[in-house]
Amino acid sequence: MGQRLFAEGHGGVSSAPRARRLGVVALLALLWCAASARAEEFPEYRLKAAFLFNFVVYTDWPAEVGSTLTVCVYGADPFGRDVDGLQGKAVGSRSVAVLRRAAGESLDTCQVVFISATAIDALPRVLAGTRGRPVLTVADSAGAAHQGVALNMNVQQGRVSFEANLAAARSARLNLSSKLLRLATEVIQ
Repeated sequence: MGQRLFAEGHGGVSSAPRARRLGVVALLALLWCAASARAEEFPEYRLKAAFLFNFVVYTDWPAEVGSTLTVCVYGADPFGRDVDGLQGKAVGSRSVAVLRRAAGESLDTCQVVFISATAIDALPRVLAGTRGRPVLTVADSAGAAHQGVALNMNVQQGRVSFEANLAAARSARLNLSSKLLRLATEVIQ
């Protein structure tokens, strides 16, 4: 009898849904901790890399995206090695790849484009080049969410936070999780 309980989990209930719930709770806790961490206690772009990963996790991707979610850093790379930690991480049945793209390079293989502050002047061109495709656009420049970027990170009162532009995400056929949206400082409809 003891073997049977062990094989089925406590009370005969499958542990898969419990494990999934625990995983979601752990990811939300990580995002909350990153959101409440003071930027001077941790390197800013290490926190922003964690945010970037959680943005990928809490986005519903259409099937056409395939088995790899490619995160492209467009322009000068402010992350350094911090973003390399995303390489190979699992997001559901998909894995993350990280590429760096110089301003002007093609973004055709990217599902996530982080537009660095050095390339923000190219934002209209980036948005036009990704229009109609399932591409999550992310930046960390003042006003970028109001200019059409789906998620824009910033530092306010020493804390990393973000704004969400639902219209931009929806036009890319992406759904941002309500759990993610609850943490946004502003949600643009």
